[in-house]
Amino acid sequence: MPGRKTPGGETSGKTSGQDSRDTQDSRHTQDTRGAEQGAQQPAPPGGRGHARLSKSLYEKELLRLQTEMVRLQEWVRVEGARLVVVFEGRDAAGKGGTIKRLAEHLNPRVARTAALPVPTERERTQWYFQRYVAHLPAAGEIVLFDRSWYNRAGVERVMGFCTPEEHQLFLRQCPIFERMLVEDGILLRKYWFSVSDTEQERRFRKRLDDPTRRWKLSAMDLESITRWEAYSRAKDEMFVHTDVPESPWYVVESDDKRSARLNMLAHLLSSVPYGAVAQPDLRLPPRPASTGYERPPRELQTYVPDHAATLEDRAD
Repeated sequence: MPGRKTPGGETSGKTSGQDSRDTQDSRHTQDTRGAEQGAQQPAPPGGRGHARLSKSLYEKELLRLQTEMVRLQEWVRVEGARLVVVFEGRDAAGKGGTIKRLAEHLNPRVARTAALPVPTERERTQWYFQRYVAHLPAAGEIVLFDRSWYNRAGVERVMGFCTPEEHQLFLRQCPIFERMLVEDGILLRKYWFSVSDTEQERRFRKRLDDPTRRWKLSAMDLESITRWEAYSRAKDEMFVHTDVPESPWYVVESDDKRSARLNMLAHLLSSVPYGAVAQPDLRLPPRPASTGYERPPRELQTYVPDHAATLEDRAD
């Protein structure tokens, strides 16, 4: 697996200062927006201020990475590997779009997305990690967690859906839980999608005006605007406890969605030791001669109306 990367804190688009960055030495971060006024910081990969990729270049590289993802999938299937990819980050940070592109050409019988709803009353009485364990992969499977057990460290912590004692218990148990997964042979990758407050608000407004995306916006999402710093502190505390050598966090700067998707896919591919898998020699057989079969009359079957034809009539 490639060397550890220094995880990044959230950046506010409303100030000229930079958030403090987590370091491997201190293992501690604080929200210090505006504290380093004028400091020159190197731009993170795909970060704010990064020139946006052209659509043609983006689509060409995306297809190349998606093709590699199919090869990785076949390696997982044939070798009986188990891969878990955790997608976390603020609301509207680009997690869902990245998952969609990652899985677009994959076999749904091999790679699936786990996006768990609110826990039931029965699940609330279980060990916290229990309902997530049921979604872990068997041999030859890939599971993409669209949000995960880290809900307890984020939204549950900030919105008061768990007690302080439950939150602290999670922070103690989570590294142990993930260490157990890794020791059992699961390939675990965790990605945090980092978006600025101005970009998040822009995406929220776009969802409000787009009927095809309106379902993505909830009252809970809008709460994240007024609780920005609370989420920042919760995330920083989460990193202190769970960014460990056995299961490190990898931060994806996601103000630029195109770069974020490419960066995440490229890193995932580079972190898994997959190899080429021999493909079976498949050849189309010759079509046999007819044995006299006749199709039943079309009027005996019910067809869907030709909606497409009506579009041409309307255009005329």
